[in-house]
Amino acid sequence: MPFLPLTFIVGLLHLYIGWRLIPDLDAPWAAWLLGAVLLLSTLLMPLGFLARRLIRRRSMSEAAAWAGFVFMGLFSSLLVLTVLRDAALLLASAFAVDGFAFWTARAVPVLAGGVTLWGFVNARRRAAIVAVEVPIHGLPLALQGFTIAQISDIHVGPTIKGPYLQAIVDAVNGMQVDMVAVTGDLVDGSVRDLSPHVAPLGGLVSRHGTFFVTGNHEYYSGAHAWIAELRRLGIQVLMNEHTVLQHSGAPLVVAGVADYSAHLFDPSHRSDPQAAMAGAPAHAAMHVLLAHQPRSAEAAERAGFQLQLSGHTHGGQFFPWNLFVPLQQPFTAGLHKLKRLWVYTSRGTGYWGPPKRFGAPSEITRLTLVAAPA
Repeated sequence: MPFLPLTFIVGLLHLYIGWRLIPDLDAPWAAWLLGAVLLLSTLLMPLGFLARRLIRRRSMSEAAAWAGFVFMGLFSSLLVLTVLRDAALLLASAFAVDGFAFWTARAVPVLAGGVTLWGFVNARRRAAIVAVEVPIHGLPLALQGFTIAQISDIHVGPTIKGPYLQAIVDAVNGMQVDMVAVTGDLVDGSVRDLSPHVAPLGGLVSRHGTFFVTGNHEYYSGAHAWIAELRRLGIQVLMNEHTVLQHSGAPLVVAGVADYSAHLFDPSHRSDPQAAMAGAPAHAAMHVLLAHQPRSAEAAERAGFQLQLSGHTHGGQFFPWNLFVPLQQPFTAGLHKLKRLWVYTSRGTGYWGPPKRFGAPSEITRLTLVAAPA
């Protein structure tokens, strides 16, 4: 969307916040301060998405993007809390609660600022390691304890750079796992701009290597170029195909599909779990599918996979967007069962857009295959 129309829409929403809060702020300095913040947010927020197109100098472009995304996170909380306050005011009017409008007008900006600050700290820290056991019926003894490190939705781009990714790589290498799965949305930008910042991914170490599947954001950023770049870094990109790992004498099939929406950008990349399974050895007892979006699960179950690793949802990233994820995806976060298929949905290892995570912490997932009870 062009800058001026986007700014106009954003401005109307900011006007709503100011209209509902500023008249009830009894301190003039507080009213002026909130008005100034709302004006600044209106002007800077669109730059989160448009800075690279509007500002040529990279350092200034990235500074503008940082400011835009931070204000976007603050605006989101202000808007949600203002709407909730209006609903509460209707209830309070029915019970004639004195002073409710005044103290809630002060509480909304304070709460929004606190949530944004806490969310910033959560987003910028290195993701915590989350351990998950996946019970598999008929798991061969040789595959008992097989470990997978999953990282997803890092979104290297305007606010996430090489040092952020390097800290993730160091943590994964310290886990000493059997394989690493990168389940899409690695980047938000071109190979030309971001290749030095993605380079640490080539330093991932595991027994059987690193496997990658595309997410929707790869297609916004030049998927073909990124596929070539990741292969240059020694990462195996799985495009509706599989490979067979021989682990202590037992075969384990690792397959990957292009993003669920990839065909909208390149018809030859249509996501196809059946094609990814085609030709897999019949005697293999374990089949793992990497698929960026959880909604690949039904096709994965029909294709015969026992485990699907996905991301995409960010676990909602911050309230209240986690409430809307189920409208598009069957799973928001964590381990779930779909008939014979286990689906693990990562909350993501980075963040998208606003540097903010609240109620949905980022994660580096350590999955361990274990034999299910008979």
